[in-house]
Amino acid sequence: MPFDTDEQFYSDLDLQTMPLSNLMADPILFEEIPQSWHVIITDIVGSTQAVFGGRHEEVNLIATGSIVTVLNIAFSMDVTIPFFFGGDGATFIVPSSVAEKVMDALAIYRENTQDNFNLELRTGIVLVEEIYNAGHKISIAKLKRSKSFSIPIVLGNGLSFAEAIIKGDDYIFSNKKSLEKELDLSGMQCRWDKIGPPKDKEEIVTMLVIAKNGNEQAVVFQQILAKIDELYGTPEKRQPISIAKLKLKSTFNKLGTEMRARLGKIKLFELIKTWLLTLYGYIYFNTKKGKKYLKSLVEMSDTLVIDGKINTVMSGTILQRKELEKLLDKMEANGEILYGIHTSGASIMSCYVRDIEDGHIHFVDGSEGGYTKAAKMLKAKFAP
Repeated sequence: MPFDTDEQFYSDLDLQTMPLSNLMADPILFEEIPQSWHVIITDIVGSTQAVFGGRHEEVNLIATGSIVTVLNIAFSMDVTIPFFFGGDGATFIVPSSVAEKVMDALAIYRENTQDNFNLELRTGIVLVEEIYNAGHKISIAKLKRSKSFSIPIVLGNGLSFAEAIIKGDDYIFSNKKSLEKELDLSGMQCRWDKIGPPKDKEEIVTMLVIAKNGNEQAVVFQQILAKIDELYGTPEKRQPISIAKLKLKSTFNKLGTEMRARLGKIKLFELIKTWLLTLYGYIYFNTKKGKKYLKSLVEMSDTLVIDGKINTVMSGTILQRKELEKLLDKMEANGEILYGIHTSGASIMSCYVRDIEDGHIHFVDGSEGGYTKAAKMLKAKFAP
C-alpha cells in the first residue's frame, strides 16, 4: 500500500466544542475522509446466537480486543485514527501507512479468537476511494466530550456500504498468514462487574437509529438527539456509568477469559499477578489518584457513537424511554428512520488503559448483548 502523505488528517481536524445537535446542523464543519484511507471492519460471525446463548461478555471482550489491537499499532506509529465500537465488532478508518500492519495483526487476532473462543471474527478492508466511486459519502468531524476525550462524528452512508461489502457473499478474505508472531494487546482490561443504573434511574437503554434517506441524515439525527436531550438531559445526566455502582469482578474465571483474549492462553503466574493487582484496586480506588481515575473513567466512557447511524447507551426511566419511542415510532411510520432498541437492568464495560492519567477509554454496552439485540430488531425491519 502506498505511503500516506495525509496520515495526520484526523489529528489535524479542528476540535468542535458545541452541542452535538448544533454540530449536526452545520455541514461546513465536516470534512471528507481522504480517498487514500481505508475502512476496516471487525465483526463476530453469529454474534446474535452467541449473545442469546449467554456469551455476551465474551462477544464484547473480543470486540474490545480488536480495538486494542488496532489502537496499539496506530499509537506506535504516532497516528490518531477514528474508530467505532459496535458491541460485537468495530469499525476503523485508517491511513494506508497503517492499514497493512493492522490487517496482519487482526489476522493473528482472528486465529486466537477461533482457537480460544470458537468464535469466528470476520475482518475486512475497503478503500475509501472505492466507496466514493460507488456514490457514497463519509464526512467526519471531531467533537470534544470532556477535557481529555473526543469522539469522531461521521455522516454519510459510506461506512454502511463498506460493511455490506465485507459481509457480502462475494467478499474475498485474505488467507495470507501474518509475519508477526505476537499481538500487542497491552492495556486491555475487562475487570468490572455488571453496572446497575445510577441512582434514580430505572433502566439501561441501548439504541440504534438509521436515516432511510441519506441526504436527510443530519436533520433526522439532529431531531432525535435534541429529543434525547429534552427527555434525558445532558450526556452527563444520562450517563449509564456512575462511580457509586462500579464494582471490580476479580474472579479467576473473569481474569482468565480476559487473558485468553489478550495472550492467546492462560499463564498461571501472570493470572495470579493480575488477580493480586485487581485486589489492590480495592485499595487504590480509595486513594486520591484512584478517585481521580474513576472520575475520568466515567467521563471517558464511550456511550455515543455516530458512524452514519446513532448508536447509544444511556440510563433513564421507563417513562422517558416511552416518550422517546413515541417520536421514534412516528418518524419510522413517516418513512424517515428505522430503529432498534433494547432495555436491560445493567450495562457492561470493557477498557483500554494505556496509562491511568489520560490514555484510557471505556467501551459500554447494555447487558445481555444490548447492541446486538438492538441490531437484531433493526435488521428485522429490513426484511421484505
